[in-house]
Amino acid sequence: MPEKIDIGVHHITRVEGHGTIVVRATAGKVEQVEWQVPEAPRFFEAMVRGRSWEEIQTVVSRVCGICSVTHSLAALKAIEDAMDIPVSEQTERLRLLGLNGEYIESHVLHVGYLVAPDLLGVKSVVPLVATNPDLVKLVVRLHRLGNTIMEVIGGRRTHPLAFKPGGMRRIPTERELRSLRAAIEGALPDLQVLAEAVHGLAGKIPAFERDTEYVSLVDRGTYTLYYGNIGSSDTTNTVAVQKFKSIVNEYVSPQSTAKWARWHRESYMVGALARFNLNAGYLLPMAAEMARYLGLARGCCNPYMNSVAQVVETVQAFEHSLQLIDELLTAGLQPETARVIPRSGWGAGAVEAPRGILFHSYAFDDDGTCIGANLTIPTNQNHANIQKDMEKLVPQFLSRGQDELRQLLEMLVRAYDPCISCSTHMLDVRFV
Repeated sequence: MPEKIDIGVHHITRVEGHGTIVVRATAGKVEQVEWQVPEAPRFFEAMVRGRSWEEIQTVVSRVCGICSVTHSLAALKAIEDAMDIPVSEQTERLRLLGLNGEYIESHVLHVGYLVAPDLLGVKSVVPLVATNPDLVKLVVRLHRLGNTIMEVIGGRRTHPLAFKPGGMRRIPTERELRSLRAAIEGALPDLQVLAEAVHGLAGKIPAFERDTEYVSLVDRGTYTLYYGNIGSSDTTNTVAVQKFKSIVNEYVSPQSTAKWARWHRESYMVGALARFNLNAGYLLPMAAEMARYLGLARGCCNPYMNSVAQVVETVQAFEHSLQLIDELLTAGLQPETARVIPRSGWGAGAVEAPRGILFHSYAFDDDGTCIGANLTIPTNQNHANIQKDMEKLVPQFLSRGQDELRQLLEMLVRAYDPCISCSTHMLDVRFV
């Protein structure tokens, strides 16, 4: 056992935003374990107050450049809930197709660019260009395809223009959808090569488990990313999205500028592993087979396996996208005109972002002007769980020495695929 452990990672690399890891131990006794977030708060809830219901989606899509589709869709669902705006089946299918594009882009980026270097023993993806050029090119192709789907459906690769309350500003043409389908189908062999690469590196995933509460959307009969209620691995009961505040129970931690969350326990996890644990029985055939091939089974409580769950979800996104395009082409693309009469009200929307369940809620006056907003980001729901994982991991691996322990802790944070700056929002501080 090392006499002294003093780890201070300021700031962890290969994540979005700034996060700090602090661990201190003397003669085998752990004295401090902290996951700290020093990121400056961002004020998107304040930015949309006083704006029209028509502008909100455009503003909040800027919360994240990686998850801009998800933020757009969560906002749209909340606005439509508040004003009782109907949405056609065609629009829902197009939204889901755009969301799948974001999943492909985000998951491939995380697994290929941010996690793979850890498993291959290098500090970034750059050295892999020389040592594993074919694998890097494959990752680039898959990542580009995700961006292309978002561009065709959303109007551009990030901060989509085509989505609006009640419908779409632009509907893709049949030719565009057929071209997209051909590109997706043509990329299926790349998915198999990616899976083989991940399978070959499985032995380098740390053997660590912690019994955890997992939270995601659930909707019987489907591996949902968009519909349904809020579910938990700790209960068979589900909760309506409109009651999300009773789920997240946000609170302020002194070691973080981002709020933390808890439900049935001191913490819970959201993201790909949470979705898999709650919904794996509804995976499409190719994705289900991929999970078996990669050794991922329901009940997994190793947070490092979140990246493996992302590979499975990437296959699910491919398979579902082909299904959606076929449904759109079979039904025939129809022009739509959304007619919205603004009214006062409050509404909430939830969408599964690649990093976990995302909540938006808005209140409007009679003219449809926003008078209140609340955004609850996946990563801020994961912060407490990262802390609890660290508290168990450090004593378990303390004997490995400072360098290996630091690497394990960095890999743990990266496994959550955190979007740290997105998780920091306004704190309501009251001086007494």
